[in-house]
Amino acid sequence: MLDYEAPKALLEGKTVLVTGAGDGIGKEAALQYAAHGATVILLGRTPKKLEDVYDLIEEQGYPQPAIVPINLENANEHDYQELANTLSTEFPQLDGLLLNASVLGTRTPLSDYDSETFEQVMKVNVNSQFMLTQSLIPLLRNSNSASIIFTTSTVGRKARAFWGAYSISKFATEAMMQLFSEELAQTSNIRVNAINPGATRTNMRASAYPAEDPQTLKSPEELMPLYLYLMGKDSESTNGCSVDAQPKN
Repeated sequence: MLDYEAPKALLEGKTVLVTGAGDGIGKEAALQYAAHGATVILLGRTPKKLEDVYDLIEEQGYPQPAIVPINLENANEHDYQELANTLSTEFPQLDGLLLNASVLGTRTPLSDYDSETFEQVMKVNVNSQFMLTQSLIPLLRNSNSASIIFTTSTVGRKARAFWGAYSISKFATEAMMQLFSEELAQTSNIRVNAINPGATRTNMRASAYPAEDPQTLKSPEELMPLYLYLMGKDSESTNGCSVDAQPKN
């Protein structure tokens, strides 16, 4: 998976929605999916960042993307259903969903954790993932082979001191992925997996480790073989797996 070489037309004719598509891993995944033939729906909270990614895709002559500005912290069930209704008028089906958007919160002892920050992290990292996925399942069912990819973390498998709400949210992500993967396997052509990116050169990583030299980390581009593999047809038999994007040392 980690050294997968994706065929150029891997996602030709496919429609893929990417959350957190304005920068970091989400941006790179959106560009790679477009480069491999997908019509990409760019979802994020900052329109300017989404417009910049849109322009990059257009400049390369890839399929014309779409932009969906939405703040996952404030969105509610009605907003997600409206989104699904709007998308259904533009696209006959959705072939892929990359749930990449997350927030870090604060790194502090759980006994001192601010409740408002805790709630914010849960809204973005858990609640929005659930409501967005649930609302888009009817469109994903229309695909002959759809892929949902959640984004997990090492601290979502074994808790680590001071990772607080982020760690708890990623434990919830693991459970959500497992539940959706088992339930949808019985009733659809939708497969559900999760990727743990590991230490990657992103703004979130810089916030968590401000003293770290980012040049010692993998770039988002270097992780893309796995993101392409799990989104494309070669992973049709892979379901319910939580996969590390970087080999363990």
